[in-house]
Amino acid sequence: MNGGDLKFHIYNMGNSGFDEQRAVFYAAEICSGLEDLHRERIIYRDLKPENILLDDRGHIRISDLGLAVQIPDSETIRGRVGTVGYMAPEVIQNESYSFSPDWWGLGCLVFEMIQGQSPFRRRKERVKREEVDRRVREDPEEYSDKFSEEAKDICRQLLAKDPKARLGCQGRGGVEVKAHIIFKNINFKRLEAGILEPPFSPDPRAVYCKDVLDIEQFSTVKGVNLDPTDDDFYHKFVTGSVSIPWQNEMIEMECFKEINVYETEGLLCSDLDVNRPNPPPKRGFFYRLFRREAMFYTVFFFSDVEGSLCVCFFSG
Repeated sequence: MNGGDLKFHIYNMGNSGFDEQRAVFYAAEICSGLEDLHRERIIYRDLKPENILLDDRGHIRISDLGLAVQIPDSETIRGRVGTVGYMAPEVIQNESYSFSPDWWGLGCLVFEMIQGQSPFRRRKERVKREEVDRRVREDPEEYSDKFSEEAKDICRQLLAKDPKARLGCQGRGGVEVKAHIIFKNINFKRLEAGILEPPFSPDPRAVYCKDVLDIEQFSTVKGVNLDPTDDDFYHKFVTGSVSIPWQNEMIEMECFKEINVYETEGLLCSDLDVNRPNPPPKRGFFYRLFRREAMFYTVFFFSDVEGSLCVCFFSG
């Protein structure tokens, strides 16, 4: 995904936001992606610009399914899951839901792509989570002259506070959203076949990220050839692309500490070997003091003049 994420393109490629034609194209591809997930009974639950990536051609990809969950037919779930400012009212209020939060998230994305800021929180605004949640539940979104009437209409329908009144939640899912007039120029069959040309094509020589740590996620090493010895060595490991910040976070959290066990000379460590007897418990001071059964002790507790506790032992 060498095109970077959608957040970078919204805020760091000239003026914030996209022209409506570009926003509509991305919204159509996201809609198709959500429809495919919902067909598999998967709720995404974390739709935001950071999670939308662009490939080499400029098509979008929905990434990071860490909060996604699959639900059985005709069932709903509960759970306050997502990102502040993008969670639907029913999620914030811990109500039961199925796919409605994803269509709310699409509404937030369409608004942000056009306006250049999220609907309930201004760019870099310092505000408490409780206030953002209140805005999501109670406040209507405000539209500037960047929005056409069609763009306003789809945002209002996707951002309906009541999920029963929300576009995409009337029983037909993505079909309802695709039928909106704003997509009148989108041929969804050609779009899903990858035939339509994206409105923006990433430059293969550019790195679309702002933070130097992000660059490491997109960087490649060229001119390095692996010989058969190297291949044999690396095949012994389960490898994957893990960003440096994530690696550091896992190290700091010590989340693998309990399972990161090693063998010594081919033997399991003692706490994992069920055939080894349990080690004897450590003996404390009083055990050592009273370990002789024939001895009797009288113990006196008193405080000295400074209030410190003192203990005296008399054998007999």
